[in-house]
Amino acid sequence: MIDSVQVLNQVDNKFIACLINTTADENEDTGGNLLVLVDQHAAHERIRLEQLITDSYEKQPEKLGKKKLLASTVCPPLEIEITEEQRRLLWCCQKSLEDLGLELSFPENNRSQILIGKVPLCFVEKEANELRRGRQTVTKSIVQEFIREEIELLQSTGGARGTLPLTILKVLASQACHGAIKFNHSLTLEESCHLMEALSCCQLPFQCAHGRPSMLPLADVDHLQQESQPRPNLAKLKKMVKCWQLFGKEKDCCT
Repeated sequence: MIDSVQVLNQVDNKFIACLINTTADENEDTGGNLLVLVDQHAAHERIRLEQLITDSYEKQPEKLGKKKLLASTVCPPLEIEITEEQRRLLWCCQKSLEDLGLELSFPENNRSQILIGKVPLCFVEKEANELRRGRQTVTKSIVQEFIREEIELLQSTGGARGTLPLTILKVLASQACHGAIKFNHSLTLEESCHLMEALSCCQLPFQCAHGRPSMLPLADVDHLQQESQPRPNLAKLKKMVKCWQLFGKEKDCCT
């Protein structure tokens, strides 16, 4: 549906007015019928998020079907406190965690601790952005949240997963937001068209990186252009009003 979009113009330097064809035949010659406003920030945020997700994986053409997140070495390794039960669970899924960019080691002299030698690359990029803004280090707290998420997943489903871990998605969503087009940023018609073209290629074009709607339907143009508009049945409405009035009088009498 969204691939049939027709860009009209930018509105108030915040939205992009478009027509989308929602008819069954989807004939491009007929033009669009649904008028929508697209949030330019949310749209670009979604585009950036899906690109960041794609770029987060190693390019391994020799290993078809095998996806592994890019990782970065942490020096010195991060020290994370865990329980004996958590250590056992993490020990059993070292390989799957490595595919998610997390490299663990288990020191024998301290069984209540693990060492993190590698973390997903996006965590390091998040850390660099935070330090650049004069904020405190965040890598250890993100890794702790990541490990808690993985342990809960192992305890509830045995490690079965269908998407990226929520911790990683949150970091990538934050990066997507910071680099996205903001409100009050003027766009030419050509830039608006490029933005909508990129949005139409997304897997989830109707949501921003945080799950909020990226567009708002306003009106069905075909319906507005109909010559005969439906009119209210005044006779029926009068009867309904009279019934309610009689009902009220009967209620007062009973009281």
